[in-house]
Amino acid sequence: MREISLDTETTGFDPASGDRIVEIGCVELVNHVPTGNVFHRYINPERDMPKGAFEVHGLSEEFLRGHKVMAEEVDEFLEFLGSSKLVIHNAKFDMKFVNAELALLGRTLLPMSQSIDTVTMARQKFPGAQASLDALCRRFGIDNSARTKHGALLDAELLAEVYLELIGGRQHGLSLGGMETETASDTKANAETRPPRPHSASDEELAAHAAFLETIKDPIWNR
Repeated sequence: MREISLDTETTGFDPASGDRIVEIGCVELVNHVPTGNVFHRYINPERDMPKGAFEVHGLSEEFLRGHKVMAEEVDEFLEFLGSSKLVIHNAKFDMKFVNAELALLGRTLLPMSQSIDTVTMARQKFPGAQASLDALCRRFGIDNSARTKHGALLDAELLAEVYLELIGGRQHGLSLGGMETETASDTKANAETRPPRPHSASDEELAAHAAFLETIKDPIWNR
């Protein structure tokens, strides 16, 4: 089973008012395990960078001007996604921007049914609790200390870890699917206690041994 953890950075909140995608980060999961295969691109939005957006992700207009526009990256992006489920934190936001970019290029839009919204998952699992990515990282003990600013690839990597926790938790050690592995110490603790067996010879055994020795002619231990 292939899934893609996906995150985007943008120039703002509303593609209908001209906001564009400026960064895409994707992490491939196969059978809920990250494969190390990623898709990461900075995108030239062909417009200015509002101050508020710059403060969130730190991507300047000058920096992005040196990267390709979406029309030059879209084929590789769609090929990477394929028909895989897209794991997204607040799926409506990212899907809205991705589909706005696809619409500008005359491409087929991605259906919302292809996405899995981890915000919805978190709110169902922890009603009333904070559902931000940072809050979920704290809840699950995931190190997000490198997240000084929003970054699409880093956030996609963190989201992949959060998603695995939301669906049941990462497996540790040799345990599989909740099966407990019995260790040597467990076996020792559960073993039936038995009294030690005597090993010294009885008087009858000692007498029988002495009688046997008398039958041996010229024993070597007497030389």
